[in-house]
Amino acid sequence: MIQNNSAEIANTVAGRVLTINRVFNAPRSVVFKAFTDPKRMLQWLGPRDYPASFVEADVRPGGKWRACLDSAANGEELWHGGIYHEVVPDERLVFTFAWDQEDGKAGRETLVKIDFEDLAGKTKMQFQQSEFDTVENCEGHRQGWNSAFDRLEELLA
Repeated sequence: MIQNNSAEIANTVAGRVLTINRVFNAPRSVVFKAFTDPKRMLQWLGPRDYPASFVEADVRPGGKWRACLDSAANGEELWHGGIYHEVVPDERLVFTFAWDQEDGKAGRETLVKIDFEDLAGKTKMQFQQSEFDTVENCEGHRQGWNSAFDRLEELLA
């Protein structure tokens, strides 16, 4: 009976946990700073067609972060933010992520975990965001984050 419950739980989560692994050609401290310094984040955060126009971050456990992604094509602003839960310099970030709703309140929250590992002068990043309400939302975030990480890769080159 317990195995059936475990299988049911696994099936409900399938496709709603986003995992992205990347290797950046820069030291861990440089990559970590790109994730924690708002001035650096403005240079890469957001997909190519929705780059960040505003970023603020109080990078400490309990500290808040907030950002806005802007589409020049249609003038749409996408506000989002969250709270840092874990900050281990050059090693790990854990924070919540929620899009603002039309009334300005935070929408459904996901949890982002990012681990940074030294790889002979390069940085291996393991990114996970979970749990999304739908497979489609998870896939949309996969596309968005990968586009942003492409921009980060270019910035670090």
